[in-house]
Parts: sequence; structure tokens; C-alpha cells
Amino acid sequence: MAEASRQEVVAARGADVMPFSLKATTHVFTKTDQGGIQQVVAKDVKDAQQVRLTREHLQDIAGQFAKGDFSGPSHIHGNDMPGLNDLKQAKPGEINIQYTSIDGGGQVSYSTANPALVGALHKWFDAQLSDHGADAMEGHHDHAHMHEHH
Repeated sequence: MAEASRQEVVAARGADVMPFSLKATTHVFTKTDQGGIQQVVAKDVKDAQQVRLTREHLQDIAGQFAKGDFSGPSHIHGNDMPGLNDLKQAKPGEINIQYTSIDGGGQVSYSTANPALVGALHKWFDAQLSDHGADAMEGHHDHAHMHEHH
């Protein structure tokens, strides 16, 4: 039961930081050789409000992370979140962080030439996958750019 309560705490703290509904969106974390891609997509792509909130939030956090400000995930997941301290120690520009709008939401891509930081990003993605439970899924690199709705 500890697992479920941790996910509940994360969901509650997530509401402080994330303006969109965790239940109405899916987080997809795809690890890559250079880092990873984090996508948040509305479960109903016609839900314009969730799509807009998702995009605004991801743009905000991409800007914060690029400045080395990881206070959002620290608040939601705790300061001892795997990989987070290493990411906070990265020098500005050492991790390239870019926001892009995609169908139904947005994505933030992380890339770095530093293998230790790639490892930290992967640990951080794993922690988010575990904490978000049913509202998150692991993506696969070959599908990362194929998020099309048929």
C-alpha cells in the first residue's frame, strides 16, 4: 500500500505545480542515448483546455530546467529523487533542453554529451514513471517521433 500512497502524494503535490489534470493526460518518458524526451498528451486531443495547460506548463518547466531550476520536481517528488541532484549540479548549457508542441500536448527533449548526466536523466525518468503510476508510460525510442493519431 505504501506505493499507492506515494502515488497519491505525488498526484496531490503535482496539482500544486502542474495546472493540467493528471487523470486527463498521459506522461510519456522516452529514454534516448543522449538523454530523453518527456511528453504530456491530453487523453482527449479535442480537450483544448488540457492541451493548452499542458503546453504552457511544459514551456515553463523547460525554461526553468534550462536555468538549472528543478524546484518543481523537487516539490512534487522530494529532494532525494534519483538523478535530480546530478541534474541540479549540471552547468548551464550542459544539458540542452528544448520544448516543442506536439499533437494533443507538448514535449521537452533533454540531450547532453555527458554520460553521467545521461545516466542521471534516465534515473530521473524512471523515478517519474514509478511515481506517476497509471498516468505515465515509458515510450520507446523508435516511436518517439511517431506520435500520430489515426
